[in-house]
Amino acid sequence: MPTPAPLPYGSWPTPITSELVVRTAARLGEVVVDGSDVWWSESRPEEGGRSAVVRRSADGTLTDVLPAPWNARTRVHEYGGGAWTACGGVLWFTEFSDQRLYRLDPGAAVPVPVTPEPAVPSGVRHADLRATSAGVLAVRETHAPGAGPADVVNELVRVAADGATEVLVRGPDFVSDLRLAPDGVTLCWLQWDHPDMPWDAAQLVVRSPDGAETVVAGGPGESVVAPVWEPGGGLLFLSDRNDLWCLYRRRPDGEVELVLDAGGDIAGPQWAFGQSRYALLADGRLVVACARDGADRLAVREPGGALRELDLPYAVFRSLAAAGDAVVCVAAGPASEPVVLRVSVDGGSAEVLRPARDLGLDPAWLSRPEHVSFPTPDDGTGIDVAHALVYPPTNPEATAPEGTLPPLLVVVHGGPTSAATPALDVGVQYWTSRGFCVADVDHRGSTGYGRRYREALKGRWGVVDLDDVVACARHLADAGRVDPTRMAIRGGSAGGYTTLAALCMRPGTFTAGASHFGVADLGALAAETHKFESRYLDGLVAPWPEGADVYAERSPLTHVDAFDTPLAVFQGDEDEVVPPGQAEAIVAALRRKGVPHAYLLFRGEQHGFRKAENIRAALDGELSFYAQVWGFELPAAEDITPIELVR
Repeated sequence: MPTPAPLPYGSWPTPITSELVVRTAARLGEVVVDGSDVWWSESRPEEGGRSAVVRRSADGTLTDVLPAPWNARTRVHEYGGGAWTACGGVLWFTEFSDQRLYRLDPGAAVPVPVTPEPAVPSGVRHADLRATSAGVLAVRETHAPGAGPADVVNELVRVAADGATEVLVRGPDFVSDLRLAPDGVTLCWLQWDHPDMPWDAAQLVVRSPDGAETVVAGGPGESVVAPVWEPGGGLLFLSDRNDLWCLYRRRPDGEVELVLDAGGDIAGPQWAFGQSRYALLADGRLVVACARDGADRLAVREPGGALRELDLPYAVFRSLAAAGDAVVCVAAGPASEPVVLRVSVDGGSAEVLRPARDLGLDPAWLSRPEHVSFPTPDDGTGIDVAHALVYPPTNPEATAPEGTLPPLLVVVHGGPTSAATPALDVGVQYWTSRGFCVADVDHRGSTGYGRRYREALKGRWGVVDLDDVVACARHLADAGRVDPTRMAIRGGSAGGYTTLAALCMRPGTFTAGASHFGVADLGALAAETHKFESRYLDGLVAPWPEGADVYAERSPLTHVDAFDTPLAVFQGDEDEVVPPGQAEAIVAALRRKGVPHAYLLFRGEQHGFRKAENIRAALDGELSFYAQVWGFELPAAEDITPIELVR
């Protein structure tokens, strides 16, 4: 077979199309072990982004317990999580359309509402569900008529099968992880107040049977997450009091002791409810997922304290749940999209309970990430190194003209307190298989490198993250790995902010950019966003409104005169986190200046795109944008309609 003629980077033909990205795709959510059954949730783009609940019975039968159009998704904190739970075959869940709590009994065909219709549509929401013999424990978030972010009330409640609700905890700005001790009376929970986020200063509180409350751990300078009761009355939790999120125990006598320092962060940022990074087995052993050097390890803590890593072909582990002497979790790796996995702790064998979809791809098409550390300006943080996962262009059937270098796509994760993950992402392979090099940056402020690295962004958002993305791009260009004249930056939400800010406040490095529901006006975000994040910027930027001048100085809209880089903007019209006005303000500024740009507004989308047709339109639109800006051809076989480029 003759060798195909070289084609310019970016224009390589590929089977990894936008249609493949969304075809039978499903984002796997929490895992629940209920007796011999394993349950999990799936967010399905081809079904409008609805979250289905699936049960795998002991004989391997898979059942969609919650058929269409039911959608188990909560809007508490707007990011949701913990929208459903199962116990004894009974499913409890929050229905997305009205945010009411529902119950589906075994053998029943239709769920029945448990909580009443709220006075405000979707005004009473439930999350972080945990089943008990008397109903469910939950976080309840109430939005009163005309309520602003400061008026939203978060409480911990117990809801009975007939809808009778008992408020167990009220007062703190935020609460989560309500857990009932083995004695059936003692409670624990997490709480935090503005302006802290849960990864800043969450407290662990225990309420004894006599009603006395004790703060066990947490507070200023310490984040506590994931409390789990032991059968003997001990209380396990994760704390970053010594930089890394390590595992601790509060003994029944009240003393706190270190149980496990795994050499990396066990916890992650609590953006959503229902996360679990460790599991307590029946025999007292612990299984933990630990992040080191941009990837997770799954390890077992033996009774004597020794830590034994399991040899598995995965690099991301979440939603850990104990199942006898095994652990069930969601796992993924550089060559595997997420699967539901049951791992035998003793034998180390792994059984895939819910396989990833069959992409029909030879592994030779997959670009494997390299964890790269690169120098960056100190900026007064005491840290002068940042990190990225770098994916080289990979296509077994294409080559580029001799002497040319690939374009670079710098990806900025959201949050900004989040992290890049080395799970197979067909959306990344969409780019690498066309000849792009992709650098998924863990700028300072990202999680997975300890509290000190995370707090390097305190008061410096819009400074150190910009320096880090520029440093990453220049590091790769100086190493001869990418074309310095064709370097783009893209990101969503907080990553969209860094994208916009880098283009107008660090000009000269990137020659194109794409903002997906990104922040253009920090002051407007601080004034308009939802309760969970309404004081987030106090720590990242400055107290609001006292620091209004700092917000203005770091807002891309303030620097539109310096904006001369072509930009594509993608936005959902129902986004409550970053309202559409943010995107439209930057687009209007680009139009006035005559900067080449493109803008797509997606109807019915919130913060992040869930509908298959919109995910495809955003991907193909962004590719066609770069093709027009940098002058390469789109693969003819895909019949991509070019996005309108306004000049």
